[in-house]
Amino acid sequence: MVISITEGAADQVKEMMKEEEAGARLRFGIKGGGCSGLSYSLGFEYNVNEELDMVEDINGIPVVIHKQDIPIIEGTTIDFKQNMMGGGFSIDNPNAIVSCGCGSSFRAKQREGIPEKC
Repeated sequence: MVISITEGAADQVKEMMKEEEAGARLRFGIKGGGCSGLSYSLGFEYNVNEELDMVEDINGIPVVIHKQDIPIIEGTTIDFKQNMMGGGFSIDNPNAIVSCGCGSSFRAKQREGIPEKC
């Protein structure tokens, strides 16, 4: 597996998928932006490009990952944490060498991205 999804995160995604149309998959990847240069992208996907994308079943969830993102996100764990202020997904990426103070962007040795103003 390229990434891991904890049981808590998988349960949350499965609940969210109930509101989506049939055929929805979870897409995880990166995009340029944020004060450190790269940001995570997490959402639902209905179209897969077999040449560019890889699809893996992780904890019963079909996950789509753009093949060029694999070196940057390999070994990443997605978790869902609930607290008194609500809940949210957390991402632990061993390839991130710098993270911004707010935790929403990062830089990886393999790809730095272009930092934006905070």
